[in-house]
Amino acid sequence: MQRRTFLAGSLGTLAAGSLPAGSAVAAADADAGVDAEFLNLLTKFNEAQIPLVLDSYRSTTDSPRGTARKARRLVSGYVWERSARHHDSSLLAPLAFLVDRLATLQHDDGTYDIGNLHSPPDSAFALQDLCMIQELLQADDTTATEPVRVGLERIIRKAGPALATGGVHTPNHRWEISAALARINHLYPDRRYAARIDDWLDEGIDATPDGIYSERSSTYASEVTNPSLLTIAWLRRKPELLPFISRNLAATLYLLEPNGEVDAVASRRQDQTRIRELWWYLTQFRELALHDRDGRFATIAKDIERRGTGELGDFLAEVLERPGLAAKLPAAAPVPTDFVQEFPAHALARLRRGARTATIFGGTDFHDIPVIASGLSTNPTFFRFRSGAAILDSVRLSPQFFSTGHFRSDGLRRTGPRSFRLGDEVKVPYHLPLPKRYRRSDGLYALTDEGRFYAMMDFPHRPKQYRTLTTSVTVTEVSNGFDLAIELADSEVPFAIELCFRNGGTLRGVQQLDAAGNYQLVEGTGSYTVGTDRIEFGPGNGPARVTMDPGERYTHLNGSLTPDGQRVYITGRSPARLTLSLRAAS
Repeated sequence: MQRRTFLAGSLGTLAAGSLPAGSAVAAADADAGVDAEFLNLLTKFNEAQIPLVLDSYRSTTDSPRGTARKARRLVSGYVWERSARHHDSSLLAPLAFLVDRLATLQHDDGTYDIGNLHSPPDSAFALQDLCMIQELLQADDTTATEPVRVGLERIIRKAGPALATGGVHTPNHRWEISAALARINHLYPDRRYAARIDDWLDEGIDATPDGIYSERSSTYASEVTNPSLLTIAWLRRKPELLPFISRNLAATLYLLEPNGEVDAVASRRQDQTRIRELWWYLTQFRELALHDRDGRFATIAKDIERRGTGELGDFLAEVLERPGLAAKLPAAAPVPTDFVQEFPAHALARLRRGARTATIFGGTDFHDIPVIASGLSTNPTFFRFRSGAAILDSVRLSPQFFSTGHFRSDGLRRTGPRSFRLGDEVKVPYHLPLPKRYRRSDGLYALTDEGRFYAMMDFPHRPKQYRTLTTSVTVTEVSNGFDLAIELADSEVPFAIELCFRNGGTLRGVQQLDAAGNYQLVEGTGSYTVGTDRIEFGPGNGPARVTMDPGERYTHLNGSLTPDGQRVYITGRSPARLTLSLRAAS
């Protein structure tokens, strides 16, 4: 590298138990300490990103975060001497344009509008990229980038006080702001920044005993919390933060799917109903593999590299900034592929037998906080099953019981070496006349919550008569799949079981209900096939009308809980006992 090695002797490593000292990543491939294959991969991916940035950098719809990320991609290629775009002067004008746009978008108080208005945490996401860019450009130290560095310094200095005094919305925001402040403080030291970081850290890290953070989200572990804690640990000399990341990554090993996805059904955030991929974790697994000498983490890091999916070029800036990340990994060690693993803190169980996996979930927040809102786990999926490429993304159960919605288990209990029980009791009241002491002559009573709706009825003070529906599901692993023994009791209501298979496979043995991907298994056994992988399911339970009732909280505003995929319904009427068999076949 020109002028000086990237951050060698500039940004230090952790004071205790640190990574190997950061040798220059510009060292020759013959250097036994450098993983040249890893560097070549990141270089290739970054080189592929740069033309996309050049084609779109003038977009006026990009958020400040998106704009900063585009600048980061350009700078990574510009400063990296092994890149085909090393010191490519054609990158300078687009880079200057992006930095000027970020200066224009910045409010007088130093923040940005990114969804939220004048948002310290959302601004912190952009500032982390901008600080990294500034470090890389300073290390490269070419005359041609001096105007850009001047512009970046103005933006960063302007933002610092806002992040040091501003607030947050969510748990992970504390760590994102702290990481941004650690970076700003490294560039332009200010005791206020260090003090604010310590204030946030003094609240404690929100990790459960299972190693999962309180938001229970793969997204906010992989993109925000783990990277932020690593940055704070590294820049603020706080190695005591590393065990939180190690435990989170160790827990993640049991949430991995064979195709590189991460199970997120227990999440309290938006990924509870989305597909989440493992590639976001690349540098975390690599760093902790090096720090802990953990061969399992090394295996996962190399698996991500082998798959070659995702925006891996974004990691080049991290490696240029911290050359130690490019060190050769410790010897690979087997990762768990045959297990029954419980996560008691969020009522989740994961089972894996090679290419066959299952998830059993009974830990929604719905029983403690019966509302639908961001930050709560409300996904009614209670079971998932995969056999190779054949993926059953969700099993859900919806009884038509006073519009109370889907079955959501109130916890998870292990009943045997390979069996678990889910259960719930829903009670809906009929309200009797108010006791005389609560009656009003004007008839204007308090507007209160009945459990499903509100009315001026003073519900809390009324005697009640209840109708009850009791539901239990016992999940038992068998030799080549699972049996779900389902029982509904105490009331007579129609119900439907919904099996949602990933798009891309072929269903057989079912009746098509419409053109929207809805089918019914009336009798016998159905199957879902992708290539040579197949899941057989059944039996059907008759031709009753299919109705999935999402509940009053959704239907009032025309909401929907219909999952994306090919949906197969098995119907019935309670009281009922039936066993849904799911078998892997090929």
